Amino acid sequence: MSLAHRIIPCLDTDGSRVVKGVNFVGLRDAGDPVALAARYNAEGADELVVLDIAASRDRRPTFLETIRCVAAELSIPLTAGGGIRSLEDARAVILAGADKVTVNTAAVERPGLITELSREFGAQAVVLAIDAKRLNDHWDVTVRGTLGWAQQGVALGAGEILLTSVDRDGTQLGFDIPLTAAISRAVSVPVIASGGAKLPGHFAQIFSEGAADAALAASIFHDGVQSIRELKHFLAARNIEVRLPC
Repeated sequence: MSLAHRIIPCLDTDGSRVVKGVNFVGLRDAGDPVALAARYNAEGADELVVLDIAASRDRRPTFLETIRCVAAELSIPLTAGGGIRSLEDARAVILAGADKVTVNTAAVERPGLITELSREFGAQAVVLAIDAKRLNDHWDVTVRGTLGWAQQGVALGAGEILLTSVDRDGTQLGFDIPLTAAISRAVSVPVIASGGAKLPGHFAQIFSEGAADAALAASIFHDGVQSIRELKHFLAARNIEVRLPC
């Protein structure tokens, strides 16, 4: 029996408020993270991701309090990250109520961090976030090729890949199918596709053609463009395995 595909809302925060932009710029206020978490929990989301995109040290206490308040509203797994650079940072986020942590820049700079986190919390709790941007006919990540970095991250102990297309982020033009399919074929762990979702058909396509295990979106859920409940029924009607809300 195949595993159900997951629908995951994402809350990008500045520590205390949800924000959203296009291609990672032009940020606007998008609401209260605790209220949004409660809404998505009730709507049938499979998991929730909360990221501190400001991630400066002076915001860490604020972010941890946000995690505590969000976790109290959830009966689904919570992934949190942003500015996690050490085992101590990750432990604080887990103790605040997160089930998984996500790492990005710090892991690129020091890949051994992935192994440290995996040994401490288990691979299932370590999500490697990759922000990929197309350069000519291939993708790149700050300093590493996307495909090779994804494979290396899994070898080091990451239990999941959160793959964001920077080019598609916030555009609502659809997920990057070739990018997601290439990474999904190359690694043995689940891949969460992110960047560009708007229409129900975009989700159907990323599961059927992009081979993603999960799909993440933000503004379309925050703004009420797409209902998680209706989206799941749309997918189920097209024989895409999902966990239908009660």
